[in-house]
Order: sequence, then structure tokens, then C-alpha cells
Amino acid sequence: MAGGELTGRLYSLLFRRTSTFALTIAVGVLFFERAFDQGGDAIYEHLNQGVSCPWPHSPPPPANKNNGRIS
Repeated sequence: MAGGELTGRLYSLLFRRTSTFALTIAVGVLFFERAFDQGGDAIYEHLNQGVSCPWPHSPPPPANKNNGRIS
């Protein structure tokens, strides 16, 4: 049975020792967090498409029309 052989290899490779088990969980959490963050940002950008907010993709406008210079 291929499923039992695969789980046995996975167990012996990643989950048998406590250190590799903890490392597997830590790496999995990092990948999950990154994917969740990217997915949330994509959903937010899709829902707010067309809304007037220039800051995510361009620098904020200058404080005054002289761009901070005294004339």
C-alpha cells in the first residue's frame, strides 16, 4: 500500500525526532503565515479596486506645493 509507505517515510524523516518535528512545525507556520498574508492582501486589493488611495503603490503627496522648499 503506497499510502502507508509514504506516511512511514514521512514519519521517519520529519516527525521521529523532537528537533525535526519542531523545525517542521516552525517552517510550516512561516509558509502558512506568508500565504495567508498574501491572500489577505490580494482579497483586500480586489475588494478596494478603484478606491482613491494612492499610497500603496506610490509615495504620499508633498506637504505643500513648493515640495518643502522656501522660495
